Amino acid sequence: MQHQKLKQLGGVLLLSAAMSLSAQAQEKKANVVVIGTGGTIAGAGASSVNTAAYQSAVVPVDKIIAAVPEVSKIANVRGEQIFQIGSESFNDERLLKLGKRVSELLKQNDVDGIVITHGTDTIEETAYFLNLTLKSDKPVVVVGSMRPGTALGADGALNLYDAVLVAASKDAAGKGTLVVMNDEIHSGRDVTKTNSFKVETFRSPYGPLGYVVEGKLMFYRLPARPHTTQTEFDIDKINSLPRVDVVYNYGNVSRAAYDAFVTAGAKAIIHDGTGNGSVAEQIVPVLQEVRSKGVQVVRATRTGSGVVIRNGEQPDDKFDWVVTDDQNAQKARILTALALTKTNDSKELQKILWKY
Repeated sequence: MQHQKLKQLGGVLLLSAAMSLSAQAQEKKANVVVIGTGGTIAGAGASSVNTAAYQSAVVPVDKIIAAVPEVSKIANVRGEQIFQIGSESFNDERLLKLGKRVSELLKQNDVDGIVITHGTDTIEETAYFLNLTLKSDKPVVVVGSMRPGTALGADGALNLYDAVLVAASKDAAGKGTLVVMNDEIHSGRDVTKTNSFKVETFRSPYGPLGYVVEGKLMFYRLPARPHTTQTEFDIDKINSLPRVDVVYNYGNVSRAAYDAFVTAGAKAIIHDGTGNGSVAEQIVPVLQEVRSKGVQVVRATRTGSGVVIRNGEQPDDKFDWVVTDDQNAQKARILTALALTKTNDSKELQKILWKY
């Protein structure tokens, strides 16, 4: 009888020790919050062969997480739904709401990293905005997919697994907001969508920061421009963004869009020009007129990459215009809007666009 009691006691002690070790292992895992905003990664198609025709933003974030149980082995993960939209519907108000919520979570001691599930259409704009405004070194990863989870060859599950892996890693700390897609880790500053349907659509002109290979992070370079804690922009202090609009240029472009945006109250217009931010002869006086009304003129290039040269083909000093450095028009819009919360001086604005 005594032997049996001792055996039972030993079993209890072993079970207690095992539970204690399990709890310790759980505590050692990073705590990652996955914020759902919608997009293709939350989409569903009518058939498994629908990879481009589907309804986005219909699957809640908790179901997306539950479909990838492997993430529980690398982090303590919980979901939070903030939006359920296609990312083409992101606007400044939603950007600010998302940024402020991410900032709140990053301040919590029980949060080690953030993953944001996001539609791919404007993922680069959201990532760049967060890269410029969050005041934390903790990893923040934006992730999406090019195919809905119902499709053959769906990429969302692995993308999410990789994103959680990055967000849970101390190696990802201090590198700014990251975009993880297709086994690659990109800087939120550089990355852009380059194809309408292929899974390898996201590219950075200078290459990715690194890769995720068989569950391992492999970094090869660091962001060169200031980000997060190094910038003058603080999401907690920004409650609205000045209106900044983009005008795409082409042969036979007219002044109609410029006039409409000025009338609508734009504080700056991104001139998305051909070549090196070129300005057609009929548009030069239009942009001069725009600037004379106090609206900032920022020259960008529609080519997708390359530096717009100040005082190159156009006398920017003479006309008091600004150039974008190497940023595409959509990212120049984000940076210009943030810059205008600090200054309306064109010379200071130019310094900011060159800096970030």
